[in-house]
Amino acid sequence: MQEYERKQLLERVEREGATVGADIPETITVQGEEIDLRTFVFEIKRRDTVPPGERDRVEQAKRNLRRERVERVEAIEEGAVSREEGEELAQGIIGIDRALNALENLGPTNLEQEQKAQQAADKKRWMSFLKKALGQKDANSQGRGR
Repeated sequence: MQEYERKQLLERVEREGATVGADIPETITVQGEEIDLRTFVFEIKRRDTVPPGERDRVEQAKRNLRRERVERVEAIEEGAVSREEGEELAQGIIGIDRALNALENLGPTNLEQEQKAQQAADKKRWMSFLKKALGQKDANSQGRGR
């Protein structure tokens, strides 16, 4: 592979919009193990929430995908691959990025917890406001100012 071709491939995989319109690969070999990546991502994404046991599995999958991405980028950077192999690696990297984006954007569980915390804080502020408006002293203000 020529130097300019290598640079083009690296530029393509690092481009911000590279994953737009890209498909998640059906299968991918990560750390020597073949994974049905598309099925895994769609299975996880179709649920409303990710159970705690599955969350660990998702985090491990993301770590493995990131590691595989780094290895593939390094293979292109080193330039010890043919143009065709480089193209395959680049397509794989873009597919990995697409899968990572999908997995990173999960988190309904965190959103639910955040929403509950926000509602509790709102309720506390509202109760405090009502007590002040009605002239009631709260436990923290008793004995002050006298």
